[in-house]
Amino acid sequence: MRDALEQVIAEAVPELHRHCRDPWQLIGSAAACLAGAEVSVADLDVLTSAADATRLAQAWRDRLDTAYEPAAAERFRSNFARFRFDAMPVEAMGALELNDGYGWEPVTVNEVLLVRVAGLDVPIPSVPEQIRILERFGRPKDLHRAALLRALDGAGAA
Repeated sequence: MRDALEQVIAEAVPELHRHCRDPWQLIGSAAACLAGAEVSVADLDVLTSAADATRLAQAWRDRLDTAYEPAAAERFRSNFARFRFDAMPVEAMGALELNDGYGWEPVTVNEVLLVRVAGLDVPIPSVPEQIRILERFGRPKDLHRAALLRALDGAGAA
C-alpha cells in the first residue's frame, strides 16, 4: 500500500504544484500514513481552495470520475471532484466545510509540515492538527486514525 501511495503522489503532486495557486494539503488516511500511523490508504484526499478544485477539474477532466458520490453529504460539503489515477483515486475537496451539528464551518489547517515522498515535498497537517481535524470529523474511522496518531512515539512526521 505504501508503494501505491508513493506512486500516486509521484504522479499527482507535481500536477498539484502546477495547477493550484493557493496552499493545499493532503489530509485523511494518506496524511496519517505519511506522519507514521499504520493505516490503510484507499485514496489521496487533497484539501484545496474552491478555485483550485475547479482548476483541477479542468486540468484533469479526462480523469474525472463523474459517477462517484461522496458519502456523508449531511456532514461534509465542498467543491468536490474525484479523479482516476493508476495507483488510487485522488479526491479534491475545495473549501471543505464540516457540519458537526452547529452549522457549517470551514475545515482549516493551522500548521503544515512538508514530508519528502518520491523526491517531492508534500504538505500535510502537523500531527496535532491531524488529530484535531480527525476528532472534529468524528466518524469511527477518523477517531481510529486520531488514536493511532496520538499513540505515535515522538508525534512527528516520518
